[in-house]
Amino acid sequence: MFIIAFSITCKAQNKTLAPKLENIAWIAGTWHGQAFGGIAEEIWSKPSGGSMMATFKLTANNQVKFYEIEIIREIGNTLILQLKHFGSDLKGWETKDETVDFPLIEITVNKVVFEGMTFEKISNTEMNVYVDLKDKEGKVETVKISYKKKNPTPKHINQFITVKKAKTNPVINGKADDPIWSDTDWLPLNELWLGEAHTEDDFSGRYKLSWAEDALYLLAEIKDDVLIDKNSDPLQAWWDDDCLEIFIDEDNSGGEHQYNHNAFAYHIALDGNVVDMSTEKTGKLYNSHIESKRTTKGNTSIWEVKILLFDDSYNDDGENTPLKLYIGKIIGFALAYCDNDYSKERENFIGSIYVEGKDKNKGWIDANIFGTLKLIN
Repeated sequence: MFIIAFSITCKAQNKTLAPKLENIAWIAGTWHGQAFGGIAEEIWSKPSGGSMMATFKLTANNQVKFYEIEIIREIGNTLILQLKHFGSDLKGWETKDETVDFPLIEITVNKVVFEGMTFEKISNTEMNVYVDLKDKEGKVETVKISYKKKNPTPKHINQFITVKKAKTNPVINGKADDPIWSDTDWLPLNELWLGEAHTEDDFSGRYKLSWAEDALYLLAEIKDDVLIDKNSDPLQAWWDDDCLEIFIDEDNSGGEHQYNHNAFAYHIALDGNVVDMSTEKTGKLYNSHIESKRTTKGNTSIWEVKILLFDDSYNDDGENTPLKLYIGKIIGFALAYCDNDYSKERENFIGSIYVEGKDKNKGWIDANIFGTLKLIN
C-alpha cells in the first residue's frame, strides 16, 4: 500500500500543468535567503493583469550589491520570465530595451521550470530557486537559493512588554550596576512549563530588559538552592543542567523553529557556553551570539547578558552580520530557567510566559508561544 501511495503521489507532483499564472501563484510572497555570499530578498506579487512582478535585492556586509526587477507574463499560450539588473545606484546593467529572458519549459505541482531558472516549492513557506550562471569560458554553474517566506499572518500577542533604550551600553560584568537597571522594572519568571510545583526556597526568578543599537540586554536574578552542571561536554544533554534559556524571534513572526533559524533558543550553561539546535539537527555552540557573566552569592545568581540578533536567513556555514536595533522594532521573546538539583534529568522548567494546554514545553519548537517586545526610547 505504501508503494502504491508513493507512486500516486509522485505522479501527481510530476503532472504537467497548463502554462497559466494561476498555477504558479504560490510563488507570491516575501522571501529571504542566502545567495552569492550575501542575503537575498525577493518579493513577488500575486497574479494580476496577466503578469506577476518581483523585486530582488542582494546585500552583503550591510551594503547593497545589486537589484533586479522581474516579471513573469503570459505571452501567447505560454509564460516568460524577464528581468533587468541594476547596481546599488540604480543604474541599469542592461541597455534601455534589453531584458534577460527565461522561456518557460514546464509547470508541475511543485516546480516552475524556465530555461535557466527553476522555482521549486518545498512547503507553503519554503522555496528553492535554481539559477544557471555562465562564466567567460561558457561553463554553466547552477546556484541554489533556499528561501523562506515571511509569515503574512500576524502572531497572536501572548504578552506585550515595552523595552527602554539604554543611554549607555551596559557593561557585562554580572554586577547590575549600570544606570539602566536602576531605571527598569523587574518582570516575573514564574510560569511552570515542566515538572512538579516548586517552592521559593527551591527556586524564584525575575528579570529586566534593555536595548542598544548593537544588541538586546538582559538582567536576570535567579535564586536556586542547588546549581548543577554535570555534563562536561557542552553538547551533551545541555537541557538537563541548570541553565538560563533565552528565546529570540527577531521579527516576531512566530512559527516552527526546531531545526531552522526562524527563531533561536539559546541555552546559557553555568560555564557560559551557549547551545541551540542547528539546521543539521544537532546541538551547536553559538557563543559568538551571546556575551554573559554570572555572579553567585549564596543561593542568588545575577546573570547579565548581551544578545546579538540575527534574522531567519542565518546560515550555520556562512558569514552572518548581527542586526542593528531601532526604536519601534518588534521582537519575539521568552525567558526560562532549567532547574536541576540532583536528578538525572532536569526537575523543573520555569518560563516567563503563560502557555495554554497541558504541553507547555513548546518554546524550543514553536515561536508562537513567545511574548512580544517593543523597543522604545
